Amino acid sequence: MNHYPEAITKLIRSFSTLPGIGKKTGERLALHLLHAPDYEAAALAADIVELKKKVKLCSVCFNLSDRDRCSICTDPRRDSSVICVVENPADMAAIEKSESFSGTYHILGGALSPIDGIGPDDIRLAELFARADSENVREIILATRTNVEGEATATYILNRMKSNRFQSKNIRITRIASGIPMGGDLQYVDPLTMQQAMEKRYGF
Repeated sequence: MNHYPEAITKLIRSFSTLPGIGKKTGERLALHLLHAPDYEAAALAADIVELKKKVKLCSVCFNLSDRDRCSICTDPRRDSSVICVVENPADMAAIEKSESFSGTYHILGGALSPIDGIGPDDIRLAELFARADSENVREIILATRTNVEGEATATYILNRMKSNRFQSKNIRITRIASGIPMGGDLQYVDPLTMQQAMEKRYGF
């Protein structure tokens, strides 16, 4: 890419570090911005800076938020006694698009993966169990992914919730049902399939 000025080359490299964007797409984006009006490029830069400054994690569910508590946790219409456990905000967004769930969420920030060195202390399991301990929770829905890591995480949560610590609370533990392809990411599941998976969830 030495046929481009250094400023363009650097921007192409920066774009190429983003998920799903290779050098050719990075090149197209950089050249688009070069020929775009100044206000368009300035607005994009300002939006990125604002994103980094303002977006943080909800103190309750760890969803992305620009306040201490996210819009779902502060919505009085949501059923706070039902917690849906997902791996990341994109999975939560997929469930929200299906309009099939009116409870709250707990975002783990990943899944158990011993081969990658990710254990129970590396994701937000302790915070989930603390919520189950302190809040009036009647159901926990396990909506981790259907790959090996997601199933291992769901099994770990189930086993912990069946321990003596939680026996007296009578918390129902359920798992999203059929329709989610094995190994599939929830964010790529269509809303109707997601709705059916939530509605037909099964208990242990």
